Amino acid sequence: MKKIINKPIDFVEESIDGLIKSHPYIYALAKDNNRVITRAIKGSNKVGIVTGGGSGHLPVFTGYVGKGFLDACAIGSVFASPSVEQMLSAIKNADNGNGVLCIIGNYGGDVMNFEMACEMAEADGIKTKKVIVADDIASASEAEKSKRRGIAGMIFVFKVAGAIAETGASLDDVFKTASETNNNIRTLGVALSPCILPEAGKPTFEISDDEIEIGMGIHGEPGIKREKLKPANDLVDDLYKRIIEDSKLAENNNIAVMINSLGATPLEELYIVSKRINENLSNSKINNVKTYVGRYATSMEMAGMSITTLKLNDNLKKYLFADSECPFWNN
Repeated sequence: MKKIINKPIDFVEESIDGLIKSHPYIYALAKDNNRVITRAIKGSNKVGIVTGGGSGHLPVFTGYVGKGFLDACAIGSVFASPSVEQMLSAIKNADNGNGVLCIIGNYGGDVMNFEMACEMAEADGIKTKKVIVADDIASASEAEKSKRRGIAGMIFVFKVAGAIAETGASLDDVFKTASETNNNIRTLGVALSPCILPEAGKPTFEISDDEIEIGMGIHGEPGIKREKLKPANDLVDDLYKRIIEDSKLAENNNIAVMINSLGATPLEELYIVSKRINENLSNSKINNVKTYVGRYATSMEMAGMSITTLKLNDNLKKYLFADSECPFWNN
């Protein structure tokens, strides 16, 4: 294992500390919990937006705290759910008296712990609602969409929910718009190589040098199929066809696209993917309003990428492009 770290046991705390020291006007550590990141300047007179999840995925989850995005985030150990106490702290730190929306990736521990944290918050007089992000089309069929994992598409939900919350909208309205965003995202990825967890010291899975796995999860969960590496255009065409069929995108639809590195895949390769995606969209007469290319939701140093589409209407487009303050996002 070759990593630029000190002690593996200190990996999470030191990375959090470095994030805050690098962006002190954006992030702050919660006074009551050292695994909760809040805004440096707390929002006021608005619905709080909260998420939480394991470390190892930066910028997800912690990186998206900021004006126009999240108000607080609970951080677990690498690839591990935060505790109920950490999630409750995030909710309380985000609360402005107008309720809190929790945006949760669809993973068993995250969902269960947030449900308990929300119950405890409600008992303390904080109204909460939950949106469970389920955009990974490889993890379940459309008929069982509620079983799908939440991956890179959750960033679109963070952004839209954060933007409408800044307008002073009610919790019900923020929930409704976040849910609409969640229903209109689809993601599919491909893994080329594994990552190594600092405290484990060994790869999360094994794959041959000439193989790829379509639909592998960001924690190494099994995908749809494993096959030989093929040219970028052929790979993108395969992913594109699956996403379009699942999302039922049609001619003249407006969308935003995210081409996301899982960690090690460089920008040059992502732009080769983007070139082909945009060619396919043009041929399908689907209007791509914006392409986001970069590292948005990673899996340590895993090589691979994911493609996310968000079907837009005028309302979602307005909030997607609304102003925000986040080191990892650029409209």
